[in-house]
Amino acid sequence: MASVCTVYTIQSLNSTSSISTPTKTNLGFNQKQVIFYRKTSQTKRNNNYSTPCLVTCSAADKTVVIGLAADSGCGKSTFMRRLTSVFGGAAEPPKGGNPDSNTLISDMTTVICLDDYHSLDRTGRKEKGVTALDPKANDFDLMYEQVKALKEGVPVEKPIYNHVSGLLDPPELIKPPKILVIEGLHPMFDSRVRDLLDFSIYLDISNEVKFAWKIQRDMAERGHSLESIKASIEARKPDFEAYIDPQKQYADAVIEVLPTQLIPDDNGGKILRVRLIQKEGVKNFNPVYLFDEGSTISWIPCGRKLTCSYPGIKFAYGPESYYGNEVSVVEMDGQFDRLDELIYVESHLSNLSTKFYGEVTQQMLKHSDFPGSSNGTGLFQTIIGMKIRELYEQLTSSKTAVPLQASKA
Repeated sequence: MASVCTVYTIQSLNSTSSISTPTKTNLGFNQKQVIFYRKTSQTKRNNNYSTPCLVTCSAADKTVVIGLAADSGCGKSTFMRRLTSVFGGAAEPPKGGNPDSNTLISDMTTVICLDDYHSLDRTGRKEKGVTALDPKANDFDLMYEQVKALKEGVPVEKPIYNHVSGLLDPPELIKPPKILVIEGLHPMFDSRVRDLLDFSIYLDISNEVKFAWKIQRDMAERGHSLESIKASIEARKPDFEAYIDPQKQYADAVIEVLPTQLIPDDNGGKILRVRLIQKEGVKNFNPVYLFDEGSTISWIPCGRKLTCSYPGIKFAYGPESYYGNEVSVVEMDGQFDRLDELIYVESHLSNLSTKFYGEVTQQMLKHSDFPGSSNGTGLFQTIIGMKIRELYEQLTSSKTAVPLQASKA
């Protein structure tokens, strides 16, 4: 971790000795203040150091905070696995801690599930007649205080919501990582938490696709009936529309998943149209574009270079307006038959923030077994992971540039 040293000229000190004073900072470590005395042309004659300088040194890097918002069952966990893979190292629960912890830790990242800030357990929500989506069932004050502390380098004792028992378990120690990802229902709901985010993403799954996915998961894996699935969706819908969905207006990037337009009236959720909506003017973020930046493009790739069975693949790109913001949108409708041929598409996309030619394709092949790897959900999640990596590098490099400039002065 780099250090920032701030030099202050102190006119009022008369002592002629150096002083080293350790003081506790709000970053959770000791910050040293060392007083040096500078010779001037006048003081050189009598060998005195009459102009003292106070040098304060502390760690420069603060935690970069990423927010990911989505409804339950919309692919947040898969996105997290793709993101942590871009930074290297597998994300795992804290070692030796609660086996039901929701936290995932890798070399660079710590992923916190915001369900841990439920203020009511499962029984409490039933008694009060609220869902987990309702702000009244969540402790936003604690969420803000702990995200702020981690961003400033201070460890926290974070609560744990146990999804198995539905109870609130004893807290776990979370140390400040290089990158903190807060994922869940409400990362952009509270303006205080929203202001702490260095970048924000919203996974926007259309009602038709969400219903198809939930049927596939809950009927096949959990034995739920079609009627119970419909009832569950309808019960959550008012709170989702009131408290979760509006957050997408604040997101820097939105991954929107819709039914395909390549097959008329198809709502099966197997073939998807996925749009990457990127807000213009976001610091340290340059939107991805297809062929020609700022143009409006519709592209059906060459069938000899990209194998795809019915109904094929179609890409689109262009500027739009989204909740009053200027955005750039890249769209993919359809799915790949051969993932290795993605390199052909990758070569026509710019501003990917990759380290080398073909890195997006490599990452997609590495996780070909992840859900969405054959369509735009996996492609755009991987690309956003690379954009976050670039944003992190730019933020940390800009922090270390300050002391370098000061030393030259």
